[in-house]
Amino acid sequence: MNQITPGSASRADEPQPDLAAAVRRLAHTSVLVIGDVMLDRYTYGEVSRISQEAPVPILAIDREVALPGGAGNVVRNLTAFGCATAFISVVGDDQAGSDLTGLIGGQPNVEPWLLVQGSRTTTLKTRLIASGQQLLRADREQTDPIHPKLADRMLRIALDAMAATSVTVLSDYGKGVLSADVPVRLVEAARKAGRKLIVDPRGSDFARYAGADVVMPNRLELAAAAHMPVDTEAAIIAAAQHLRVEHGFGAVVVTRGNDGMTLVDATRVLHFPAEAADVYDTSGAGDTALATLGAALAAKLDLAVAVRLANLAAGISVGKVGASVVREADLLSALTPQRSALRKIVTREEAVEQAERWRHRGWRVGFTNGFFDLLHQGHIHLLEQARARCDRLIVGVNSDTSVHRLKGAPHPVQPEAARAAVLASFACVDEVCLFEEDTPEALIEALRPDVLVKGGTQSIEDVEGADLMRNWGGRVLLIDLVQDHVTQPALTPLKG
Repeated sequence: MNQITPGSASRADEPQPDLAAAVRRLAHTSVLVIGDVMLDRYTYGEVSRISQEAPVPILAIDREVALPGGAGNVVRNLTAFGCATAFISVVGDDQAGSDLTGLIGGQPNVEPWLLVQGSRTTTLKTRLIASGQQLLRADREQTDPIHPKLADRMLRIALDAMAATSVTVLSDYGKGVLSADVPVRLVEAARKAGRKLIVDPRGSDFARYAGADVVMPNRLELAAAAHMPVDTEAAIIAAAQHLRVEHGFGAVVVTRGNDGMTLVDATRVLHFPAEAADVYDTSGAGDTALATLGAALAAKLDLAVAVRLANLAAGISVGKVGASVVREADLLSALTPQRSALRKIVTREEAVEQAERWRHRGWRVGFTNGFFDLLHQGHIHLLEQARARCDRLIVGVNSDTSVHRLKGAPHPVQPEAARAAVLASFACVDEVCLFEEDTPEALIEALRPDVLVKGGTQSIEDVEGADLMRNWGGRVLLIDLVQDHVTQPALTPLKG
């Protein structure tokens, strides 16, 4: 790695270690997250008219989604990697706090410590969205410091949690959890416990985080804290180096949006260009980067490798719609961008995220489903006709257990992995998603396709999922099967 020289940073494009192996290590880590949690509520709908009461659009609400935000989104990203995560925060004695407690507790591999402060307002951010665009964001919050006795209790819990985890992450959104001397005491506790501590800072007083191993400000936060210009790369390096020396930071990682990230530590300056191919939504990208950096350092990866993975994860995040998480499979796919057939086989969560991205581009999402056991010309005809009626086609495939329940032994003849792989090899199929249920209705409801295509002679009313499609204005299309090739086991429209 290069020595720091005035006004320049080396590009981090030299030969890298086995990054795929590094990514696979993230799941075998443990991380403690402390910070401001909030409830992110997304209200989706369509706008087709303007109110007569005022010159504002009328949002016809279609659905609502609630997710943990702030430090809670850092936790979501860590659990998406498979990390064991301890989480300490404070909520109010209100409905939003209750909702957050349930959402956090429902995450896998999380030990939550959500302390309740009576009369405190839990931060709630409500976003109204139509056609992929935010119309309005309404915030309800209280930013006063948490009660001193609650801060003391939080610190006592943190001491025990640090002993059980490898890295501590402070996610400071300025909502009162990391107020007063709490960050200083946490840094000292981490040092005594022999644990690395990473900070996503807020405000201009970085002395509160003095001695942290890594601080991760954005460009504006860097300028405010250093009281220095950051309009050039040389200026960013100088400001980061100033903060590092002044406050005894091990390293400063500057997130620079479209310009990527810059790492400054005692011996090197490295710049990591932005990895994003398409930018749909920047919300949550900083949380994703912070979580990835924390997991990577918990895996004992070199800091430069950790920052590269964090930069890559941030690039993936902005390519998703909403505060979406980044998973191991996303990172591995980005490291080997050529899209092999097997990468078309995705989980339900991944399929839902991809469908949202396609719709954001204005593309029609199509769906069909079946057993697809011993694929024949009738199946191929259905798939080609389905793809011709949409811009992207997702195919749902009954799992082995589902087929066996519906058809009995000896079905399926081909196992689910083989059936999915064959379907993924067709150019007309964009994604393949297995489902365990006997019918595709739960998958259809999650995907919300624009077009549902089925083969056979049954009426549209008999198609499983047709009633759901009507809920969001989707279309159901019937395709005539190629009768000469419909042989056992043929596509069974009403059972998968």
